[in-house]
Amino acid sequence: MADDPIALFDSWFAEAKASEINDPDAMALATADKDGDPSVRMVLLKGHGPDGFVFYTNEDSNKGQDLAENPNAALLFHWKSLRRQVRVEGWVERVSDDEANAYFATRSRESQLGAWASDQSSPLPDRATFEDRYEQVKQRFEGEAVPRPSNWGGYRVLPLVMEFWQDREHRLHERRLFLAQEDGSWIEGLLYP
Repeated sequence: MADDPIALFDSWFAEAKASEINDPDAMALATADKDGDPSVRMVLLKGHGPDGFVFYTNEDSNKGQDLAENPNAALLFHWKSLRRQVRVEGWVERVSDDEANAYFATRSRESQLGAWASDQSSPLPDRATFEDRYEQVKQRFEGEAVPRPSNWGGYRVLPLVMEFWQDREHRLHERRLFLAQEDGSWIEGLLYP
């Protein structure tokens, strides 16, 4: 059994990529605003390692506003085919502009244009308005590279708590809890299911 939660996550994530039919990189992202009111939504993991778990979004979205007010978040990966889940809790920092630019350049052109056309989380009067904006952006950048919008970037969740849950018969599940220490090490324990 691994005593490094990042190595254990790497192993479980590799198995999930081999067995999950759709989006093994999907994770629930929970945030809270300055008053502590929670919100949760699905996002995609775009990078991970000892320095944290990375996702990208419009920084003016509800999640971006929450993280500006309260830079703490929780993640949940649920891999039904493996009967496993991983919880991550930690504080959040923005990724560098260079890192955001590099990732944005890997997105499909259509997704890049969509980032420009969408005022994510803002009220939309009708679908035609969004489709018109998309066509305008498409024409605006015709024949040239699409740059990253200034309000679109990435966030890194730096894990302080990681829990690995494995389904077992008769609901006798296994729960392993890792807590980050100030020196960068982890302490590990078990939780009752």
